[in-house]
Amino acid sequence: MELVDFLRQTQAEVQAEIGERLGAAPEAYPYPESVFAEVVMQHMSEIGMTFEPEVCHYSARVANANLRLSGFAVSDDADQLDLFVSLYAGVDQVMPVPDSETKTAAEQCLRFLAKCAEGRLAATMDESNDAYALAVTIQGCYANLDQIRIYVLTDRQARAKNFTAREVNGKTVKLEVMDIERLHRHWSEGKPRDELVVNFDEVSGSALPCVYVPGKMTDYDCALTVIPGEALRFLYDKYGARLLEANVRSFLSATGKVNRGIRDTLREDPERFMAYNNGIVIVADEAHLGRTADGSPGIVWLKGMQIVNGGQTTASIYFTKKRGPEVDLRQVRVPAKVIVLRSRDTAAEEALISDISRYANSQNSVRQSDLSANKPFHVEMERLALCTYCPDGVGRWFYERAAGSYNTMLAREGNTPAQLRRLKEIVTPPSRKIIKTDLAKYINAWDRRPDLVSLGAQKNFECFMDGLRAPEGQPPAPLPDVAAFKGMIAKAILFKKTHALVRPMFPAFQGNVAAYLVSVLSDQLGGRIDLDRIWAKQDISQELREQLRTWAVEVNDSLHRSSGGRMISEWAKRPECWDAVRAQRYSPVRDGIPELR
Repeated sequence: MELVDFLRQTQAEVQAEIGERLGAAPEAYPYPESVFAEVVMQHMSEIGMTFEPEVCHYSARVANANLRLSGFAVSDDADQLDLFVSLYAGVDQVMPVPDSETKTAAEQCLRFLAKCAEGRLAATMDESNDAYALAVTIQGCYANLDQIRIYVLTDRQARAKNFTAREVNGKTVKLEVMDIERLHRHWSEGKPRDELVVNFDEVSGSALPCVYVPGKMTDYDCALTVIPGEALRFLYDKYGARLLEANVRSFLSATGKVNRGIRDTLREDPERFMAYNNGIVIVADEAHLGRTADGSPGIVWLKGMQIVNGGQTTASIYFTKKRGPEVDLRQVRVPAKVIVLRSRDTAAEEALISDISRYANSQNSVRQSDLSANKPFHVEMERLALCTYCPDGVGRWFYERAAGSYNTMLAREGNTPAQLRRLKEIVTPPSRKIIKTDLAKYINAWDRRPDLVSLGAQKNFECFMDGLRAPEGQPPAPLPDVAAFKGMIAKAILFKKTHALVRPMFPAFQGNVAAYLVSVLSDQLGGRIDLDRIWAKQDISQELREQLRTWAVEVNDSLHRSSGGRMISEWAKRPECWDAVRAQRYSPVRDGIPELR
C-alpha cells in the first residue's frame, strides 16, 4: 500500500470512529485531533513502543506559556514516562509539516512536563481537571524517572523524526515525531523492527567478528558473534523498546534477582560478563557481511534488528551505566546469536520468531502467554471469525490473531477500490476488528475482573491465557465452537458500546470506568442478560444504554471516592478497588430492558 493510500485509509478510520461515537452520544462531538491521538497511542502500545496509554487532553496558558498534552503512558514501576501531543490536519494528500510546527508542539508538551516537575502546575489546577492527577503523579515520581520521552503525533510528513534531547530538572527528555510516514512503516507491515538499520562500523567502530552459517536447507541463516557492551547500551539508548521483541513490553527494573546480578557483574567484574551471561538472541531481515580490522569475517550492518531474547540483559546494561556513570563498559562483551530471516511467508516468519523466543535461553523467562498467536484457541477463533457471518448474512467479524493481519487481508482481497471499500464498509469494517488482547479485556471485564483489565493489555492478556490453561494432569479445555464465538462477540459488542457511552461523560480514565461498569453490569444482571439477542441485533438497546449511563456516574463516583487521592488508573489495578466498587449500592434496574430475560 502506497503512503497516500495509507493516509486516506487512516483518515477514513478516524472519521468512522467519530461517526460511531456520535451515534453513541450525539451530544458530545469527538474532536478528530483527539481521536487520531487515541488511535495512534493505542497502536504504539500494541507494538511495544510505549506502555499502556491514557487519554488526557490538556491545553492552557500558564504564566505566558502555552501548554499542551494529548495523553500519557507510565511504566509499571513508575520509572519511565511517555507524553503525547497531537498535531492533526485531516489532510487526504501527503503534506509536509514544517519542523517549526512539530518542534513548537514538542516544546508546549515539554513546558507541561517542566511545570509538573517543579510542582507549580498542580497548585494552579482544580482537582476536577483531568490532568490534575497526572500533574501530581509527575511531581511525586519525577526524581525516580529513568526515561522520559515526548512524542508529537501528526498525520502529515515530517522531515525531522526527532529533535535534540532536552534537560528538565536534571533529567534528559527525548523529543520524537510519529508522523504519517513512520506510522505507515509500522501499520502497513505490522513489523515494528523494519525501520531499524544498525551499522556496526558506526556503532562499535568496526564490523562484528562472526561465524556465519548459510541456511541452505532452512528459511534462515545463522551467525554467532559478540557485541561490545557500550554498543548495546548505545542501541538501547537510541531505540529503546523498539529494539526489543514486541511481546516483551518493558524493562522490569534492576531490583529483581537476575537483573541485580547483571548489575553487580557490570560493576565488579565487567571482564567476566561474557563468561557469566547466556547472551542474547537477535533476529534480522537482512545482514551485510564484510571484514573486521584484522581481516576476519564480520557483520557490517543488520536491517530490521530486533532482540527476541535478552531484553533484560540489554536494558540492565543501559540502566546500570545510566545510574552509575563510573561503570566501565569497555571491557564488557555480550555473546549473541543472530538469526537472519529469509522466509517470504509473514505468518511463518512470525511463528518462527515466537518459537525462537520460546526455546532460546534467557535470563528472564518469556511466558508462554506472551507468545500465543499460534495457540490453538487463537487459531480457532480466527477460523471461526472467517466462517461465521453476522445475522445479515453479509458481514463478518475479524479476529486479528497476528499483528497486522487485518491490513494484510485488506491488501490481499481489496484488489480494486470498489472491493476495498466493500471490505471496509460492509464485510469487515474496522469497528468489527478484534485483536486478541482486546478479546481478553472484554471477557475479563464480563467475568468481573476489572482490576485485571486495568493492569493493561499485556498483563491482562497473560492472566486471560493463564485462565485458559488446564491444571496439570487435566485434559485441555475444549476449543470454542460457533455458539461460544457468538457469545464472545456479544460481550465485545457490549464492552465497545459501553466504552463509547462512557467516553463523552468523563474527562479522564474512561477505560477504567468502562471496565468497571461492564463488571458491575455482569455482577448485577449477568445471569439475566441475553447475549444471543445482542449477537442477533449486533447492538444494545436504548433502554440498556440508559441503565449503563445511570450506573456509569455511580461507578465513576465510587472509583474516585475509594481511591483516597490516588490516580484512578493505578487504584483500579487493585482487587480492593473492585471490592469497594462492587459493594456500592446502585440505582434500581429500569423496567423494559429487552436484553433481560
